[in-house]
Amino acid sequence: MPRLPSLPEEAHLSDLLARFPKNIETLLRYVNDVLRSEAELEIADRELIAAFVSGLNSCRFCYGSHAIYAETFGIEPGLIEQLLNDLDSANISDRMKALLRYVEKLNTLPSKLVQADLDAVLEQGWSEEAVFEAIEVTGLFNMMNRIVEGGGVTFDYSGKRDGHTLQSAKPAAAEDSYLKFLELVKEKASA
Repeated sequence: MPRLPSLPEEAHLSDLLARFPKNIETLLRYVNDVLRSEAELEIADRELIAAFVSGLNSCRFCYGSHAIYAETFGIEPGLIEQLLNDLDSANISDRMKALLRYVEKLNTLPSKLVQADLDAVLEQGWSEEAVFEAIEVTGLFNMMNRIVEGGGVTFDYSGKRDGHTLQSAKPAAAEDSYLKFLELVKEKASA
């Protein structure tokens, strides 16, 4: 049940943002810039981080949504769940494990980060730019998870992939998906 009584029973993020549209354009353009702009981290990796952080934060909506995006851009189905269950034995490179360990600590214990945490990532060949992009995605999804959970978004993508705004499993269909989502929310808000 949504926390805000004006939202429908199975509230989606679009319901929440349409109900409170004041800053949605700025917010969703920023989401688009962080997740879709040209960057050192591939889109798949940024979506993987978004889903990983959302999974760490137990935000079912964002986890489900961004796992779909990550898989669309080439992340192996089920990999994010493996990462959440046991990062050390997950089927990914040591390089990516180092970055995700940094993300995990940043997500859960940011004040406990030390230089050695960053050094471990840089030693795996990541650039400072790539690390900062991972920091941006982590920070963004801490905020988004709190917006979703605080507003009581209850929609869960488990078993409902067809309910996702991404109706195609092709990356080209997802390239501007956040801007398309913005237009959908604007339409919903004006209705």
